[in-house]
This record gives sequence, C-alpha cells and structure tokens, in this order.
Amino acid sequence: MSNTVIDNLPRSITVFSEQAGGHLQGIAIDKKREYMYLSFTTCLIKADLHGSIIGSVTGLVGHLGCIAYNYEDGHVYGSLEFKHDSIGTGIMKHIGYDNDVQDGFYMTCFDVEKIDRMNMNAETDGVMRAVFLKEVFDDYSAEGHRLGCSGIDGTTFAPAFDTPDRFDLFVAYGVYGDNDREDNDHQVILEYDISDWDKYAKPLNQLNMHREGPGKPVAKHFVYTGNTTYGIQNLEYDPASEVMLAAVYRGNKPQFLNPDMFFIDCKTQPETKPLKGVGEAGSTLSLSDLKGRTETITGSFFPHGSTGIASLGDGYFYIAQPYKNGAGFGGRIDLYRMDRENMTFIPVS
Repeated sequence: MSNTVIDNLPRSITVFSEQAGGHLQGIAIDKKREYMYLSFTTCLIKADLHGSIIGSVTGLVGHLGCIAYNYEDGHVYGSLEFKHDSIGTGIMKHIGYDNDVQDGFYMTCFDVEKIDRMNMNAETDGVMRAVFLKEVFDDYSAEGHRLGCSGIDGTTFAPAFDTPDRFDLFVAYGVYGDNDREDNDHQVILEYDISDWDKYAKPLNQLNMHREGPGKPVAKHFVYTGNTTYGIQNLEYDPASEVMLAAVYRGNKPQFLNPDMFFIDCKTQPETKPLKGVGEAGSTLSLSDLKGRTETITGSFFPHGSTGIASLGDGYFYIAQPYKNGAGFGGRIDLYRMDRENMTFIPVS
C-alpha cells in the first residue's frame, strides 16, 4: 500500500562528522524533504537524505542542542547555551578552547539556504543570528538554579495555545537531576511569539555576547513528570497526534514512572494550578496517552529520541541514534511509525 508521506524517503540515513565537539543533539528536515540538518554540540551539519554532507557551520564554543525547522521562514532554530557547569566546561575542554565566556542562553536562527560549504563560521559568515533568552538566564542565575534550571535544550514549533493559527516557538529547560529537591519535578517550557524577533536577532560574538531579546515569553508552561536527568533533550510537535513529543534522559527518583519519552497534549488549553514542590501556581499542560488526555504521569519506554526526532506527518518520524569512533561523532537516523495503542514506535522496513 502506497503512502505518499514516506514513499520517496530512505528508511535509514547515516551522517558522520569529524568536526563535532560532542555527540548528536538534534535533527530537523526541510519542508521539501531535500535536506536534513544535524546539531553535533558545537556545529551544525547540512546533509542530503543520502547522508552526504553539503556544508557545516562551526566555531561555536557552547552547547548547540535540539533544533527545529520553521516552515514560516525556512530557517533552522536551535538552543544554544554557554555556562560554567560540568557540561559547559567539558565542552570547552574537549574542543581545546582557552578563552573564558559569559553565561548566556540563546535561540539561534540559521539561514540554512546559505550553507553551501564546509566550516562556515558561526560568528562571521552571516549564516547565524541569535536571540538572548532573559527568562532562562534569570532562572539559571538564581541561587540554587530556580526550578532546577540548567539551561535549555528541547525546541519545536507548535500551535500557540491562545491563537492556534499562529505557530509559536517552544523551548524546554534543561533541569538538573537532583533527588534531594522537589522543585525540579516539572518540565518547564517557554512559549515565544517570534513574529517580531528580527529586532532582536543579531550575530553573536562569543567573547562579547549581546543581550538582545524579549523580556518575557508569551507564557511559561509546566508539565508534571517527575524529575529527569537534564530535562527535555528533544521536543517535537506532531500534527497528526497533536502532541509534543518530549524525549528525556530518564530520571532517578523511585517514586516516579521515569519513562524515556512523554507526550504533551496540545489540544487542551493550559490550566493555572498549584505547582507541586514549587510553592506557587503556574500554567500547567497535560500529558497524553496518545488515545486521549490523562491526568496521570504516563509515557513511553521507547529508548530512542533524546538525540533527535523529526515528525514527517501521518504518524511517521525520523528518529536518531548517536555513535562515535576515534575520528568523530555520527548519527544513524531511522524511519519509524508511531504505534499509539502501545505508546511506542515501530521501524519502517
């Protein structure tokens, strides 16, 4: 039986990079299904769907995480963080970077049509701009890292809750995995209307980083899941099921389910509720069991997705698995079909 969504798509794609400063962090695919974009911690790779690399953007000394393709402007957006915890210092040590940088949290915007050669410079080649996210910076910088904030990672575009015909940018916090505190049991997702972001987006000088960005997000949402290890690694909106897939590294608190992936309901309006362990109320999103909304913590134990998910429509996805060897880092991206009944994914052969 023919399915036009996947008829001409390869079942598996392999991309390898010797330039990466770390493992595969996220994937995105353009609307024409011609190119795939991959973030490898300190660089962005543009490849065709045979796995051949078209070009790359390098020179980053922070953590480039989950990425998302914006159908409105044809650009790729990705979370970028600079910090001095074990992750940030580990990255700079791995790439041999000796200069100090300020803490900072940004949403990058890559003009991917311009990526046509290797080693394009993120700062000087006019291919990347960045917007400062003050809300993240304030929570990370607060004493004890408010809400367990370790920065940002998961990124996707999804219908705005207050205006469904507008797609907003949703950015998820990284959350420290600490079993001795209770205020880190929610996933935190910021919602931004980026329609006026041209006034903020500027090239980024990593030795003198700008602070241009919105003062506040449209909304700050909370999802009660129990603590996870560094929060939502990959966030991907799926229009077929109307959920955001939130892939995580499992949490360790024994009182929680601790699955590998949660499904966040995008059909139901947020409700203002008391936030357990936080001592205040907040805009709360619901989890889905893929068959309908649920009030309980539920999720999938499907083990992949934390290093890349791309929704293709009609319940099909590209899902990445990372690998490395002595020369660098790579990713194998396989085609899957969502099995809603069992809350998992089946390989497409």
